[in-house]
Amino acid sequence: MSYVAVKGGAGAIGAAHQLIAETLYPKDNASDTPVDQIQQQLDQHLRLGIDRIMAEASLYDRDIAAQAFLQAQGDSIEAVFIVRAYRATLSRFLDAEPLKLSDSQPQRHVSAAFKDVPGGQQLGATYDYSHRLLGYFLHLPAPQNAAEPTTKPEDDASETRHSGVMQLLEQEGLIETSTAALTEENRDITQIPPGFPASRAQRLQTLARADEGFLLGMAYSTQRGYGQNHPFIAELRQGSVNVEITPPELGFTICIGQISMTECQMINQFHGDTPEQATFTRGYGLVFGHNERKAIAMALLDRALRAPELGEKVQAPAQDEEFVLSHCDNVEATGFVEHLKLPHHVDFQSEIATLRALRAHPKKGRTEHPDGL
Repeated sequence: MSYVAVKGGAGAIGAAHQLIAETLYPKDNASDTPVDQIQQQLDQHLRLGIDRIMAEASLYDRDIAAQAFLQAQGDSIEAVFIVRAYRATLSRFLDAEPLKLSDSQPQRHVSAAFKDVPGGQQLGATYDYSHRLLGYFLHLPAPQNAAEPTTKPEDDASETRHSGVMQLLEQEGLIETSTAALTEENRDITQIPPGFPASRAQRLQTLARADEGFLLGMAYSTQRGYGQNHPFIAELRQGSVNVEITPPELGFTICIGQISMTECQMINQFHGDTPEQATFTRGYGLVFGHNERKAIAMALLDRALRAPELGEKVQAPAQDEEFVLSHCDNVEATGFVEHLKLPHHVDFQSEIATLRALRAHPKKGRTEHPDGL
């Protein structure tokens, strides 16, 4: 079969778009369900998918994410692309105050390192202990005995929720002190792209909007020996937290709403110049919505990328800052990979002409080797 250039141009593109429109909004649809109702159903029944889109698009708006998910026909990366394009049109008028995650209202709070933690273990809605059987939740029997609370009443809970596992380890000097600095310049990576070496804040921003699958694969590699990671989850918390701003014209802080976040604090292997100075090290993940898998993977990669800071050799891909940060963005990766579907007729014809010329004159410009090689 000979190579034939594809023709069609603008007419073909318009027809392709019309096919998508007819698939999304068929004119002979008997149900006539309004689009906004479909979006509400998506947000209700596919919440985790909507949360993933919001996280990777860096925009917390459930309605917009659901609308993009519908328009993309369930392609989450395409939906992220759509939401990011929409995000680029929005004005930015004020920075929020640092989130007070210790004051969050947790729907889920677990620790794999300690059984008894401040605030108590709270399983919430989780697939961690379910059977992966189709239809498993349809006829689930009601529990006969309600689980006993692991904490005391609210008067004690309000007292303990401010001190987490990391704070308890800090009090004993068993973990490195937090390196977070609120005075660090707040550089939004969507406005000022990070260079290399990047600050930890820039790395965390990049990882927070990175592709979950990429982070998962890289995090998995650190557990298989391609990076120094022997992790324990100190706390995994998912819940709602207040967003506060301080308008200059008011001079005081006001709450403008709540968002759902997932936070993972990871304990990693020892570090120290002497046995007396040895402490556990940290990894951290914070993501929009209910995104536990991504928050955990982010915490593992955060620790791996701190190798130079901790005096460790950079030997594995997950420890290579430039490799990880340059390849973790799904929109950028999609652009490079999927652009191969677009017309490259001129480039390919040039390659064909070059190959034909080489085959027509195989020895032109080459010196014969005395051994006939």
